Parts: sequence; C-alpha cells; structure tokens
Amino acid sequence: MIQWKGVMPAVTTKFTDNDELDLDMFAVNIKAQLDAGVHGIVLGGTLGEASTLEDHEKRTLTTETVKLVNGKVPVLINIAEQTTKGAIAAAQKAQDDGATGLMMLPPMRYKAGDHEVVTYFKAVANSTDLPIMVYNNPVDYKIEVTLDMFDDLLKCDNIQAVKESTRDISNVTRIKNNFGDRLKIMTGVDTLALESLLMGADGWVAGLVCAFPAETVAIYELQKAGKIKEALEIYRWFLPLLELDINPKLVQNIKLAEVHTGIGTETVRAPRLPLSGAEREHVLSVIKTGIKNRPTLPDYKNL
Repeated sequence: MIQWKGVMPAVTTKFTDNDELDLDMFAVNIKAQLDAGVHGIVLGGTLGEASTLEDHEKRTLTTETVKLVNGKVPVLINIAEQTTKGAIAAAQKAQDDGATGLMMLPPMRYKAGDHEVVTYFKAVANSTDLPIMVYNNPVDYKIEVTLDMFDDLLKCDNIQAVKESTRDISNVTRIKNNFGDRLKIMTGVDTLALESLLMGADGWVAGLVCAFPAETVAIYELQKAGKIKEALEIYRWFLPLLELDINPKLVQNIKLAEVHTGIGTETVRAPRLPLSGAEREHVLSVIKTGIKNRPTLPDYKNL
C-alpha cells in the first residue's frame, strides 16, 4: 500500500569521476531527504538520468535505496521502456528488488496512439502487484494520457495515481471532478507545485527538493495545515530556484544546486556535460542568491 501524498523527490543518480554509481554520495542525499521528512523516493526518472542507466544500475539503485529507507517511506522506480515486453520485465525486476511501487511513462520513442498507450499500461499493470503512478507529461514526452484514457486505465486496481505534468493547472480540478479520490494526484511541475496542492493535488513529485529538502517539505506541510501565507512566503523565495527544473538542463542545474547545499556532486553521465560559461554563471547566481536569502523555516514537522 502506498499513501499517495506528500513530497516524493525524483532523486538524481550520483556518479563517480570514472562514470560508475557513486553510492556513498547517493546515501548522503537520501539521508538528507529522509531527515527533512519526505514521504517517498522516486528513482530513475528524468532527473535520475534514466535513459543513460544500465539495467543492472537501476537494480542496484533500487536495492540500495530499499536498504537506506528501511521501510520508512515507499520506494518507486520509473519505467521508461520502448517495448511492452521490456516494461513488464522492468516491473518484475522492480518487484523482485523490493520496490514499493512504479512510476510509469507511456512507450518511449514510438508515438503510440491512445488505444496503444492504454493497452501498454494495462499489460504492465496486469503483470505486477505493485501500485502504479502514471507519469503524464505531454510537454516533454509528446503523449498525453487523457481523462477518457484514465477512465479505461482505472479498471486496473493497481493504477492508483498520476504524476500530473500537463502544465494545465485546471487539470487538477478536472481529475478530481471525474475520479474523486480514485486517482490520486501528485503534481510533477515544480513551478506549479503550490498552486496544484491548493487546487487539491495530494502530493508533489519534486525536483529542487534534491538540493533543498527541508524547504520543499515545509511548503507542503504548511499548506496542508492551512498556513497558506507562510507556505506562500517560502514558495516565493523558492521560485527562481524551482525554475531551474523547467529547463532542458534540469539535471545539470539541480546537481549544481546539490553541490552548494552539500548533498551532491555535479558529475553527470555523457552525453550530458556539466554546465560551463555564461550558462553556468547564470545558474550559479540563482543558486547563490537563493542560499543567501534562505528563509528560516518554522517547525513544520509539528504543525
């Protein structure tokens, strides 16, 4: 059972200088997330450089994270595959490796039609006991999972949540009106997070949380407790940093921010390269300004 609520970091994958998994730094970051009070961990998403990971690396990340969280929060791994067969195999491995649930994208590369997408999701859902969050991001992945498609998908009991990344804030209300609590909503866009939560989203699959875990969880807990003004104050401070997530180089941006908060390195896997030149200077100035003006947080864990 997964409680689809709260803040679930889409964590970055840490690499050593010789391009292997850096499990020591990975553990430092996961500990910081848990200490801040996150409600779940999502592995191998866009931020986790999923497309560059070998199968055995995904499995290592899953088993290591399951050990690190030690039952405190659910561990989800993203499925981003090109074939139905590959997706079913990935779901089976995730289950074998101790994952609590799956985040799942539509088929990769091939622009599948609506019926093909629904058939793909259902085939995977019917092959596993793990609960599934459908990642709906038509902006980046060019396939939209519509309300009509969800109507069909929800015949599978283990399709339980959506990572709502359409960028259309009114979609939160449409989902609530159509499905009530049957489809839980985890907002997936950092720059629309508080807005989505206030419209009724259940939680936030977050990006900048990788570098700023406490601030992210504080926003969620404050709005949940009805302290909107306090949540808004932190969110307004946070927005220039959150905008680093809505960028083709979000991985490099967020990893650079992790360096400056002491819980990461900026090593990425090629073809990605660390930021350089004017681009790097701009991102650094956003990070440094954010850190300089970092708000004092209330005791958000005991509201």
